[in-house]
Amino acid sequence: MNNEFIQLENDLVLLRPLQKSDIDNLLDIALQKELWDTAINRINDKDDLIKYFDIALSEKEKGLSYPFVIVEKKTNKYVGSTRYGNISLENKRLEIGWTWLGKEFQRTGINISCKYLLLKYAFEDLQFNRVEFKTDVINIASRNAIENLGASVEGIFRQHIITQEGRIRDTIYYSILYYEWNIIKLELLKKMNKYLR
Repeated sequence: MNNEFIQLENDLVLLRPLQKSDIDNLLDIALQKELWDTAINRINDKDDLIKYFDIALSEKEKGLSYPFVIVEKKTNKYVGSTRYGNISLENKRLEIGWTWLGKEFQRTGINISCKYLLLKYAFEDLQFNRVEFKTDVINIASRNAIENLGASVEGIFRQHIITQEGRIRDTIYYSILYYEWNIIKLELLKKMNKYLR
């Protein structure tokens, strides 16, 4: 996967591979402090964003993740980033996450479009068995967004991660399985239709 050029799009959004040259295009969005309120790490300045990119692109080279930049097609604006992570080709599973969108682009259909495109590619092109999601238990907005996709709660990993600021985080896990995809796909298409008109 890491050597492939994966570009996904619909009428609303374009996902293409993240590149080092995207740093300046995403900096203003990445500096919106509230995006990182419940994140493991924070982006406080350009140096933090550079480190974020370095980690994402290093993981891509190793085949562990595949990061994307998100572009809103109507305005051609860079609006955030998302990623396939924890890729396990031998077990035909991966995680979708590391998603952040500028405030003005939240609740506009961009997130659900991104997730739909990523799920569709994972299940229909890669023929994976399982897609995972996880988030902080206290991140209600993220939990609602994941549950809105039709993902099933699998459980909570208690005291799972210590954040950059020293808070001990409980992590809630979700999944969607290959045999569930056709029904979930139809529901997601209905939800997206109101944004694609």
